[in-house]
Amino acid sequence: MNDYAALIQRQLDAYNNKDIEAWLSTYAEDAQQFALHGECLASGHEEMRKRMLVRFTEPDLHARLLSRAVMENIVVDHEVITRNFPEGKGEIEMLCVYEVKNGLIKTASFAVGQPKYMV
Repeated sequence: MNDYAALIQRQLDAYNNKDIEAWLSTYAEDAQQFALHGECLASGHEEMRKRMLVRFTEPDLHARLLSRAVMENIVVDHEVITRNFPEGKGEIEMLCVYEVKNGLIKTASFAVGQPKYMV
């Protein structure tokens, strides 16, 4: 595993452990998160912390990696995320595109599929 993939794996592990400090440590202080080709979801650690602390309260939150591609400093993960939506427990498919600079995630863009609710 190269350094870029190892960094993204640390980020994924921290996400699944709901460890906000470990998760933020994989991102640059001025990192930004985006909807793919769209709006800025969070800019900087403070906004990212607020966004993720809400998510980390979900009891069933878990990301399952389906595949990972690495091209130079770009890492693309294909994941299925288990979430607790207002409508109930479900899964959502995501493509996560990470750009790594100076050993940290600088930008992250997310393409999100439609939730599939569990019965």
